[in-house]
Amino acid sequence: MRHLLSFAESQRAWLLDALEALVRAESPSTDKAAVDRCGAILAAQLQAIGAEVETVPQRDAGDHIRARFGGRAERPVLMLGHFDTVWEVGQLAKMPLRAESGRLYGPGILDMKGGIAVAMQAMRSLQATSPPPPVVMLWTTDEEIGSRTSRRLIEDEARQCRAVLVLEPSLPGGAVKTWRKGCGDFHLTVHGVSAHAGIEPGKGANAVHELAHQIVAIQALQDVPRGISVNVTVIAGGSRTNVIADRAQASIDARVPTMDDARRIESALSALTARVPGTRLELTGGFGRPPLERTPAGVALYEVAREVAAELGQSLGEGGTGGGSDGNFTAAIGVPTLDGLGPQGDGPHALHEHVSIADLAWRPAFLAGLLTRLCEAKEVQ
Repeated sequence: MRHLLSFAESQRAWLLDALEALVRAESPSTDKAAVDRCGAILAAQLQAIGAEVETVPQRDAGDHIRARFGGRAERPVLMLGHFDTVWEVGQLAKMPLRAESGRLYGPGILDMKGGIAVAMQAMRSLQATSPPPPVVMLWTTDEEIGSRTSRRLIEDEARQCRAVLVLEPSLPGGAVKTWRKGCGDFHLTVHGVSAHAGIEPGKGANAVHELAHQIVAIQALQDVPRGISVNVTVIAGGSRTNVIADRAQASIDARVPTMDDARRIESALSALTARVPGTRLELTGGFGRPPLERTPAGVALYEVAREVAAELGQSLGEGGTGGGSDGNFTAAIGVPTLDGLGPQGDGPHALHEHVSIADLAWRPAFLAGLLTRLCEAKEVQ
């Protein structure tokens, strides 16, 4: 295990160069041309380290990238992540790539180009010391906007693999993620009846007033101590100050720890009823990302990771988060999944986004050791 650490430490300059190239190739989810330019750089990097690279073309998103290492005789381990970011082209000029006080700053560097660079360095170390284990990397382009074009690809690939390692950033302090909440996105529309607000208010049915009743009812669904949050986040309604509103709308964000909770919240939202006479409700949406629940298989995967980290002199904790990732999909179909294996840092989606430079040294060795251990085992139990 120490030889992997020595390689990672001696080759840190390679990792930093690879990461800088990815960060400088700005890749907002909704700009296909920009994402594909970043993808071309990533594909070239993967080919240079010995991967068999395949581009998965998309019409409405950037092209996804699949890379294979090692033989195909055994079920591989899937390393999963995305190279799209929330930052528009030009953000690099406002938050330039820079090293300061042991941190490397830049748009998308933590979420999650740092994890991609760590994964590539891990494979370099394995190829330099022994025949590489069977590994598939899948890097997608629309995670930040819901994984609409990539979800089926992710699930199909995961079904062929013995385990999934998600290179999203670690939790503060470096812990991995053994659970994530499921993410629901709902839209409530209230239909009312317009009327003159001064002359004939009684002939109208005020959609804004009805929405106010519904917001109170929706707030009552929250159970924060149990990890259930249901929040109205965006509202709109009405047309003019002297017209009874005939339409009002609300966006609803829901986060739940289990599928049972997801079904209960969906049922409760569907059961909302209008209070103001003459109005009616229309609900759309649902849980686009199922929860990544903490399961025995996921915990077993964490225990292997903890042992590998200990051999490298590191203490590896576990935890969870309210945000979702593509690991939610793989865990929900029953494939053992461990998330948060990327480097630690702070500021995802924020102006101070950065990774810890020191963390970039040992993470590739840790990931290489974990891949070796998993591929030596028959299956993750």
